Amino acid sequence: MESVNKKEINTPDIILLLVTLILVTVGTVMIYSSSSMIALEKFKDGQYFLKKHIFFVATGLIAMTVMIKIPYEQLKKIAYPAVVVSVVLLLLLFVPGIGLKRGGAVRWLDMGFFSFQVSELVKVAMVIFLAHLLTRKAHHLKKFSRGVLVPLSVTGAVMGLILLQPDFGTVVIIASILLLMLSLAGSRITHLLFLAAAFIPVGIWLIMHKGYRMARLTAFLDPWKDADNSGFQIIQSLISFGSGGAFGVGIGDGMQKLFYLPEPHTDFILAIIAEESGFIGVTIIILMFTFFLLRGFMIAFRSPDLFGTLLAAGLTMLIAMQAFINIAGVMGLIPLKGLALPFLSYGGTSFVMSMIAVGILLNISTQRT
Repeated sequence: MESVNKKEINTPDIILLLVTLILVTVGTVMIYSSSSMIALEKFKDGQYFLKKHIFFVATGLIAMTVMIKIPYEQLKKIAYPAVVVSVVLLLLLFVPGIGLKRGGAVRWLDMGFFSFQVSELVKVAMVIFLAHLLTRKAHHLKKFSRGVLVPLSVTGAVMGLILLQPDFGTVVIIASILLLMLSLAGSRITHLLFLAAAFIPVGIWLIMHKGYRMARLTAFLDPWKDADNSGFQIIQSLISFGSGGAFGVGIGDGMQKLFYLPEPHTDFILAIIAEESGFIGVTIIILMFTFFLLRGFMIAFRSPDLFGTLLAAGLTMLIAMQAFINIAGVMGLIPLKGLALPFLSYGGTSFVMSMIAVGILLNISTQRT
């Protein structure tokens, strides 16, 4: 008699793949629409950002395909080395001449002919590490000292290095993923409540003790109080949403990207989508991410083992939280955090790592009990 736990090899989740490809296609079109004037002004080439993004898309699709082919169980072998590499890269950011400072933060490593954002790699590495560690400690998670303290300590150390960049948004995402994965792995609810209760005051303290974070909070509460400075970005974003109406002004015909809205092809690409494709376009984007979230967790709960469940849930949470924070931020529902919108925003490291995450999810979807 065949074992009931025998894995079945299936085709990758078509819905998740289709949703991803739709978002990538929309992102490519909108990056060109939102960046052409800026590229023409800065680089005398209206297709400058489009050409680079097409390269990122090709690289991301190759990376996704490779990860589909690699059995997700093999990722256990790199779980611990990935964290060590992550810590080393985070430390290298503070070496003069290697770490690049952009927008007041040191988040990029200068590798000579290219640079990449370390935290994007770290987020995926931490999900793999936590999935493996919590699987190994599954029988000890009811005890705080034996099951929870080790993943908490390692994650806390990594979050501390990320805070030094500074990058508060990424720390919030990693902390949330830690709580989710501890919950799914079987930790006590009292331990989770304790951690959540500890994270909240720390987060409040971090916000209150950095002037620019308080400025973002103030701008969120009343952007028109300082319309020419701290409130400028969100006001311009809201103008984009208001200008789009139900159906938008037409792809390529938006006005806010003409040097009104800062970073229209990166953090605020949804605002350009709202102006040019209207309420309908934004609704479609939100629905796509909702489908992604549902399919991702469906893959997680159908996984044949705990490692696959934790890995799929963590990666799904990673993409979904980034999407939520970006969408809510540009719509004025939460303070701005400066996070890219997965699959849509311009940015090589973020895009490629998101595609790698999708590749892992698709591989997990091919195996279920």
